[in-house]
Amino acid sequence: MAAIIIKGEEAARKIRDEAARRAEVLKQKGIMPCLAVILPGDNPASVSYVKGKKKALAEAGMECRVIHLPAETPEKDLLSEVEKLNSDRTIHGILVQHPFPPHINEERVFTAVIPEKDVDGFHPVSSGNLMLGRPGFVPGTPLGIIYLLKEFNIPVAGKHVVIINRSNIVGKPLAILLVRKSQNATVTICHTGTQDLGYFTRQADILIAAVGRPGLVTRDMVKEGAAVIDVGVNRIPDSSKKNGFRLVGDADFDGLLDKAGWITAVPGGVGPMSIAMVMRNLADAAAKTHSDV
Repeated sequence: MAAIIIKGEEAARKIRDEAARRAEVLKQKGIMPCLAVILPGDNPASVSYVKGKKKALAEAGMECRVIHLPAETPEKDLLSEVEKLNSDRTIHGILVQHPFPPHINEERVFTAVIPEKDVDGFHPVSSGNLMLGRPGFVPGTPLGIIYLLKEFNIPVAGKHVVIINRSNIVGKPLAILLVRKSQNATVTICHTGTQDLGYFTRQADILIAAVGRPGLVTRDMVKEGAAVIDVGVNRIPDSSKKNGFRLVGDADFDGLLDKAGWITAVPGGVGPMSIAMVMRNLADAAAKTHSDV
């Protein structure tokens, strides 16, 4: 039996439409939801992501201001830009596009954004709120994965979820969301120090790979009927393509089509959800400036 292919665009459209409706209500009250994006450097993937965010926000009637800084911009100047945006009442959300140039300290930048405008959910206060189950912003990718699991009726309660990622952006927040009583999953986190990765992945009812390593998850590493959520997006050479490459995930998509119960498309699976959830967070941030929205 062929796996159900999870495409995130339709699910993301629901979130984006909801954000657009909320933006319209806010604008009627004199509030234009606005996201400021600081783009340090010219990483092609980052430029593409920012372009996608700006387009999605425009379609939802939201504003996006992009501050494009040269890669060599000193860290203190980048932090100064963040501080200006923190003080700007017309800005409701701030996003600093990563990865950063090597001389920029990621933690200092994420901490500089005030929690009220931290629509990426990377600030320590946001992380603490997530851990304690308090209201606050949650990173878009983990939130989007939870939404997709529900949207595609993938059973989570009582299931074993194996996450191959321990980052503060994906793996850790996702694990926290999954072990909440609302999800009731049992979670194992694997990483580069895990010995015999396949031993763990073969136990997974839901396997989530977010490593950025094409071909990492092979057919023999996946249990029959498991859901495979592939967050990885990797460029591999392909002379048949006009641009000379194609995008693949971390899992062997073709090899798993007749073994997995569900598998995300790459591209077009988790990616659209990440942007949609940032838009939802932005609507929340803007609404907090008006108590009855």
